[in-house]
Amino acid sequence: MYEIIQVVHSYLAYVVLGLLFFAVANAIMGLVGNKMFTMEKDLRLSLFTLILAHIQLLIGLILYFVSPSGLQAIQTLGMGGLNAASRLLAVEHPFINIIAIVLITIGWSRHKKFVEGNKKFKSIAIFYGLGLVLILSRIPWGQWLN
Repeated sequence: MYEIIQVVHSYLAYVVLGLLFFAVANAIMGLVGNKMFTMEKDLRLSLFTLILAHIQLLIGLILYFVSPSGLQAIQTLGMGGLNAASRLLAVEHPFINIIAIVLITIGWSRHKKFVEGNKKFKSIAIFYGLGLVLILSRIPWGQWLN
């Protein structure tokens, strides 16, 4: 079961990163181009990104509790016994990605309060963009690209 969850988490990460990048780029283009925020494209793209990011977080939390490199690594080695690679998987990756999902959620919630398209695009661009940067900073690239 652990292997299936890990594969789903890894492949869904590509989808979430692609959508997140596309949502941020769309928001920046909408902000710079002074476009109207449309329900058909802009809202759906932002909402779909938010939903998949939350699903990815839930799968990641399940993986954290069943993985030998998650909570079990901390329980076995203790916080002081983790090397850099173990610490990335057991502490930094989950913590920073939870913060990133919180920022994405804040961006979604803030955009709903505005009527003007520029403010909606700005909220999504800033908070989704910060979430994207945080997620990219804590991806275990060495394992992911192999």
